[in-house]
Amino acid sequence: MGGAPTGTAVWRLRSRGCWDDAAALLDALARSEPPAALLRAELLVERCMFTSEGWGQAEEALRAAESLSLDDEERGAAACERGYLAYAATLLRVRDRADEARAALGRAAALLAPDSPGRPLLDFRRGLMAQHIGGNPQAAEAAYRRAHNAALAGGDALLGSYTWRHLAALALDAGEVSEARHGFAESLRMREETGFLIGIAPALVALADAMTEPEAGRLMAEAGRLYRLLGGVPRWLADRLPGTP
Repeated sequence: MGGAPTGTAVWRLRSRGCWDDAAALLDALARSEPPAALLRAELLVERCMFTSEGWGQAEEALRAAESLSLDDEERGAAACERGYLAYAATLLRVRDRADEARAALGRAAALLAPDSPGRPLLDFRRGLMAQHIGGNPQAAEAAYRRAHNAALAGGDALLGSYTWRHLAALALDAGEVSEARHGFAESLRMREETGFLIGIAPALVALADAMTEPEAGRLMAEAGRLYRLLGGVPRWLADRLPGTP
């Protein structure tokens, strides 16, 4: 898919919230190569979650990827992205697409083999649906745990940072403060180590929720500075940070 230089450049742009620029690097390859088309769609879907904008472009990118000659693994990956896009639209109250999200994630589950490299991400996203749309934290925890174990075993630090944070949030809800602090701290560490700059402010806010003053205030202030530096992204973090529009 264009080799390491392109992949590195795409990651650097993505990690700073420059999703359009990252997607543009894949435009030519995405016309004929399914992996590039799927990655381009993933970038634009992620932008929707962080900015609540660009829904039409993400849909177009998904349709373009789906129009290529895909094998079952690639079709499963496309279905997983379609489910996540519908989940994001539902969660952010753009439009209720919960049924579409469930159907697409179910289709992905049918297409992806149990040992597929795409299965951990699918498990994580099914956990998101169970927790935030279905209101079933027990099912969410089981799905997060499967994704978490696979992410750590496979060296997927980005997914691991997400699973640490969501498992920690469930622990905090259950009153397990020490466990929550550990999970939030691990999530933050992974994001710092991988350079996922756009995801550090949410990780700081999550950790602050499990801390007492003055440490909680320090973490929130740091998150606010980073949030403003990155142009107010992710948008959904604004109501958590004092002094942000």
